[in-house]
Amino acid sequence: MSLPRTFARWLLGAALVFTGTAHLTFARDDFVAQVPSWLPLPVDVTVVASGVVEIALELALLFLGRWRVAVGWIVAAFFVAIFPGNIEQFVRGTDAFGLDTDLARGIRLLFQPLLVVWALWSTGAWKAWRTRRRAR
Repeated sequence: MSLPRTFARWLLGAALVFTGTAHLTFARDDFVAQVPSWLPLPVDVTVVASGVVEIALELALLFLGRWRVAVGWIVAAFFVAIFPGNIEQFVRGTDAFGLDTDLARGIRLLFQPLLVVWALWSTGAWKAWRTRRRAR
């Protein structure tokens, strides 16, 4: 694994542990604003569970090197799974995380696909998929 990819993976892990901790502590109300209204779980359970999952994903990124590619796909899938929360915040026009305009909330939507790409690139998951595909 190259140094830039390793650094990017560790940086992504740090971002996940920060965000996961924020779910459980100081930014809990902001995360509540993102829980889709159609989700059948209690809002607080959703916020806590997603925070715990983010911390677990961070640990997996940093310490499960043997399964790095699989972890990359799981992290990418997690980012896809939480995207409806970002859409919900945009559609409802909910102020959270300093996003107090439709433009700011809309720009934030554009960053979620970048997180997916970051997870796939930094873990080598995208490269492994392309290599397997070419081998067929």
